[in-house]
Amino acid sequence: MPSGADLSTILNRILDAAADNFRIAKILIQMGLDPDNITYDALFNRLLEIVLANITLANLLGLIGAIFFVATLLTQTMVPLRIANMFGCAFIAAYGALAGNVATFLLYLLLLPINAIRLRQMLNLVKKARSATQGDTSMEWLKPFMTERKYRKGDVLFRKGDKADEMLLTVTGKFLVTEIGVELPPGRLMGELGFLTPNKQRTATVECIEDGQVLTITYEKLLEIYFQNPQFGYYVLVLTSQRLLENISRLEGIIAQEKTARQTLATDDIA
Repeated sequence: MPSGADLSTILNRILDAAADNFRIAKILIQMGLDPDNITYDALFNRLLEIVLANITLANLLGLIGAIFFVATLLTQTMVPLRIANMFGCAFIAAYGALAGNVATFLLYLLLLPINAIRLRQMLNLVKKARSATQGDTSMEWLKPFMTERKYRKGDVLFRKGDKADEMLLTVTGKFLVTEIGVELPPGRLMGELGFLTPNKQRTATVECIEDGQVLTITYEKLLEIYFQNPQFGYYVLVLTSQRLLENISRLEGIIAQEKTARQTLATDDIA
């Protein structure tokens, strides 16, 4: 059995051998250079030879794919990020096929349609948001990002002053905004104003007056979509502004009716 001194000697030899493998001379020899006669030209030429020797179609495709993936890290919005990611996946999948790397080929081939689907969803979202600002304010194009919820007659969806954390879209049934007595038929938006209010509170009470179904989306999810695509965010602001103007116009109509009724009543009393 070796003594402590022998173990120390063995350990020192192992460390010396390991250190020797990392010496510059060893590296230069492995590169095909003479450590005793090294020049910058010789080093440059050797590196150039190594690069040229490894330039193949597969490696070139892999390099282009890597450049596109770096581009995704520099992209701030989701649509160009998805496009760059798709190009990156396509080039790296081609690299994997030519290099015979089955795992790389299958992985990036599967990522390609996933990115394509998400890109299509985002482009459709922007397109439908744009059309919504031109007249269609139903916002049904948000359905793929929403979850279903059912209510029965008499249920109160939320009350004025409650904490607001989601937006709702009516699908079936009828709902009543109790403060102004307005019925909301299918295809109408509820709770959108709470998304923009500083204190995130409900501005009215909504009650279910006929069994129905709604779709909901949290403000957190809406904010995520908003920042993923600034163009979409702009259209959401336009839509919300339209809703606010509709409410103001409705309230002005109610006030005008009350004013006319009072004037009529006052005229009748004088007569």
